[in-house]
Amino acid sequence: MTQASQSAVRRVVIAGGGTAGWMTAAAIAKTMGPTVDLTLVESEMIGTVGVGEATIPPLRTFNRLLDIPEDEFMRETKATFKLGIQFEGWTDGADSYIHSFGTTGRDHWTSGFQHFWKRGQMEGLAGPLSDYCLEYKAALEGKFARLPNDGMNYAYHLDSSLYAKYLRAFAERHGAVRVEGKIREVVLDPQSGDITSLALDNGQSLEGDLFIDCTGFRALLIEGALHAGYDDWTHLLPCDRAIAVQTQSVRPAAPYTRSIAHDSGWQWRIPLQHRMGNGIVYCSQHLSDDEARERLLSTVEGKTLTEPNQLRFRTGMRREHWKRNCIAVGLASGFMEPLESTSIHLIQRSILRLLRMFPVAGVMECDRQAFNEQTVEDFITIRDFLVLHYNVTERTDSAFWRQCQRLPIPDSLAHRIELFSRTGRIHCAGDELFRENSWLQVMLGQGLLPEFYHPIVDKMPRDELQRFLDQIRQSVSQTVAGLPLHEDYVSQYCGAGETV
Repeated sequence: MTQASQSAVRRVVIAGGGTAGWMTAAAIAKTMGPTVDLTLVESEMIGTVGVGEATIPPLRTFNRLLDIPEDEFMRETKATFKLGIQFEGWTDGADSYIHSFGTTGRDHWTSGFQHFWKRGQMEGLAGPLSDYCLEYKAALEGKFARLPNDGMNYAYHLDSSLYAKYLRAFAERHGAVRVEGKIREVVLDPQSGDITSLALDNGQSLEGDLFIDCTGFRALLIEGALHAGYDDWTHLLPCDRAIAVQTQSVRPAAPYTRSIAHDSGWQWRIPLQHRMGNGIVYCSQHLSDDEARERLLSTVEGKTLTEPNQLRFRTGMRREHWKRNCIAVGLASGFMEPLESTSIHLIQRSILRLLRMFPVAGVMECDRQAFNEQTVEDFITIRDFLVLHYNVTERTDSAFWRQCQRLPIPDSLAHRIELFSRTGRIHCAGDELFRENSWLQVMLGQGLLPEFYHPIVDKMPRDELQRFLDQIRQSVSQTVAGLPLHEDYVSQYCGAGETV
């Protein structure tokens, strides 16, 4: 049996605040309560990245775990609802499609809905894919409502700085202690190599049994002190810069994020109750920082409210996310560009994994190994999904897009693409974030069509196939017709205030 590397974990120290730090503090304080002494150290002198404003549905599970009332959360974070992401210009420069959070059609036990839809398309019986997905159709029409039995799957657009502030108050109510200060030194035990304390610039020393690194790109503990190493994926995802700016809203908030491709990357638009979040993501080999800034500011709508915030990054992950008695969470753990809004989700996954494996009796090597293996799997499956967007495209109108088509494809992704393009089938492992519907909507949206469909579909007579498709389409249309406009729903239930 693997032995504990130290005594029981009683003192937990979180280094860094922001979204990652306060999500971690809130979850531990709420679930572990008085069984641990929880301290978070942060400095008001150090800013946070603070641009992660779009989320995906699992955040609802996190908030429910903490018993956070949704309407209160929406009001405090100026949030709007999100049904998916609209990708504009990702295949030929003029097209668009939505990766929604819903389920498309109805499956047969032998095959997915796409096989019936494929035959319907070939025989002129089927409409566009959006006709068969409630969330997709509602997003296109700007409608939303929380339906009974979770009949509508959704996430949020939120102000991440306000979310961190909200969670700080929550965590402190549940016993977390905040310490103001900058970390001057990470002190290691000379024998074990474990972290023993954090020395602050004000002379204070924070001792702990378990340390959680939420120091962002700096990764002061996991990399600066423990040298965990970093796997750089720039050769797969070449964008390495981003600029973010906030503007006044000039139109009602849509229930989806916009991802607008340009000749060297893409831009985002994220509607909140009180403003619009904007940003440009680009490859510095093809666009200079000054050119990117000028392009962003020339395309935003509404008066700018902030100065543009420049970010430099390397897409990739730590080789060890839990090393010795330190666990990296958030940007300290790795960075996936925000194309599919996965940053906050990766924070959440690490937190929930830590809670399940919390080393009450001491840090065990078996726990570290399992934590690292599962976290690596999370990063790799998300990486492959992002690479899909860049690789499966017909765009050749710029050096950047031509480079994307020449990028190496991980074997794990190449298999998925071949499987779908040849057979229409999609394989997902049990714990993957992006399920079959996500892969289906993005692969079809990017122009990847299967050559064949499952032969079981031909067992269905043509008139029966027509009825099957029409019933689904009519059900979706009728439900969407009865939904209120998104901005009206937010204003009524979530204290939106002005949205224009």
